[in-house]
This record gives sequence, structure tokens and C-alpha cells, in this order.
Amino acid sequence: MTVVTQSATADAPALNALKFKSESIEAPGPNGPLQGTLLIPQPAAAMTAGVRASAPVVLIVPGSGPTDQDGNNPLGVKAASYRLLAEYLATRGIASVRVDKRGMFGSAQAVSDPNAVTIGDYADDVRTWVQSIIARTGAPCVWVLGHSEGGLVALASDNTTAKASDSDICGLILISAPGRRLGDVLRAQLKANPANAPVLAQALDAISALESGRRVDADKLDPALLSLFHPAVQGFLIDALARDPAELIASYRKPMLIVQGRADLQTDVKDAKRLKEANAEAHLVLLDNVNHVLKRVPADDQAANLASYADPGLPLASEVGEAIADFIARHQPQ
Repeated sequence: MTVVTQSATADAPALNALKFKSESIEAPGPNGPLQGTLLIPQPAAAMTAGVRASAPVVLIVPGSGPTDQDGNNPLGVKAASYRLLAEYLATRGIASVRVDKRGMFGSAQAVSDPNAVTIGDYADDVRTWVQSIIARTGAPCVWVLGHSEGGLVALASDNTTAKASDSDICGLILISAPGRRLGDVLRAQLKANPANAPVLAQALDAISALESGRRVDADKLDPALLSLFHPAVQGFLIDALARDPAELIASYRKPMLIVQGRADLQTDVKDAKRLKEANAEAHLVLLDNVNHVLKRVPADDQAANLASYADPGLPLASEVGEAIADFIARHQPQ
């Protein structure tokens, strides 16, 4: 399919007059339930337990770190991107489920240690969520939408040709997703900041060790690197560093949408294009002036870009929702 480039036009519509129904939804976790929120667009509000409906359903898989089902985290991100996206999709007749990751927030009881996880564990949870959503809603299949690191999780959840005949997942939607291995991303980020010069060699050695499956002795690390290479997250890093998004996407045979904002400070247009190059059948949409938290920001204004991360009142960039809704409308199984 061809690459589509869109310019920003108008923000997502005001939602105060919308009619949609919000319900709690659960899926089984390892030690306790996984929790999420099912947002049902009216007139599809009959899509409750025991009632079958044909409305499309999107599972929103969150990005890295302690990110909750609304797209916020206690590290200063309050953009509410996933909630705003879910509400926008409701205006297009699309239901959604946004979820808390195992061990965090509403899913705190699912595992005792939220750091003792891998991309594979999160992928298992995606498959569990898909089954629970189908059982709850009667949808023919579920679209899996991964944002940022959630894009890698989405790919890991349904990435082989053997699964292409599995009808439970309609297809994948990758938003601001990495196209390079995590090690390449970390190296580029570390080298880009001159302040890292005193610890750069040590950091690069640590990445190489983790890539080879070896843990790093945290006692020998500069304290400035402990937040990145803390022993509690090294198991996760070893698993994540071993995965190449481009390799995963290459064998995928279901409908797939890649959306990337040109103002994204965390993933790059190069990431999106690498994914597209690995799978020519994927549909790529590039959005001007859209950043990592799916808000519209002025071009080349880093201060405004960063400020948007803490502004839940700033609307969703409507082009993000439009690209997703239009794609689903073209590919939703009947």
C-alpha cells in the first residue's frame, strides 16, 4: 500500500455532548485479575455481557514504564492520550478497551512485582485480553493497537504466519512504535546528549552485555545509570533487547496500520519507515505537527512539545483518530 502523509487540520471534536457507555472489564492474570475500561459508543450500548454486537473493538496496549490505562504515569505524563483516543473512536462507532498493565494500578493484584515482567508476558496478557473482550462483547475479532513500546508488545502477541489464520485478532495498529532494536534506540539517545559523555562508555558496555543475555553488576555502575540499568529491570531489558520490530513485522499477514507523528521526540519517522520497508503491505500514515502523546504541537518548539505531556486539556490530534477509524472501516471483518 502507499504511504500517506497528512497535515494537521482540526483537533478532535468536543466530547461533552457525546453519548457513550463506560464499563469495567476484567481478564484473568497470573495471580489476580487484569483490569480495564470498556468504552461503548451509543447506539452500540447494547454491547454488554451476554449481548452480541458487530461494532469494531480496539484494545489499546500502553507504552513503557508505569503508564496507566488513560495514558498517564506518575513521572509527569498527564496527557490522557488513551482516554482521549478512546473517546474519539467512540464518535466513529468504535468500541475500545484500555488496560492497566500487570502489577500496576487496577491490575496490581495480577503479579506481586511489576518489574518482574517481559515483553513476552505482556504479549500473553494481550492474547488473554482479546479472548476476554470477545467473550464479553461478541465482537468477531479485536484490533490490537500498541502505542510506543506497546507496538512491540502488539507485534509479539500476533507476529507469525502460523497465526495469520487465527481470526481472534483483526489486525495491528502501531502508533509511535519503535522500528529499531531497543539497543540501537538507547545508544542513539545516549550519544545525542552531551551530558552523558562521562558515563557513555559504561552505558554502551552495559547495553552490549544485556544484549548478549548477561546481567550487569549494578554496584559497578555510575549512580547516574542506575535508573536505566537497575537490577530489577534487567530481566525485562534482556528480553526487550533481543527483539527486532522489523523482523517481527516482516512475517505479518493481517491488516496493519503504522501511524507516526513528525513532531515525535521519542520515536522517529525513520522508525515508521523501517517498519514499512520490512512489510510492504503495511499502511503508513505520517502526521505533521503530531507528537508522541498524540497532541498537535508547533513545529520545532520543543518547550511546547514537552509541555503537552502534562496537559490533559489539550485535545487529541484528530488526524490520529481519523487514520485509525478510516483504516478499521476499510478492513473490519463483516
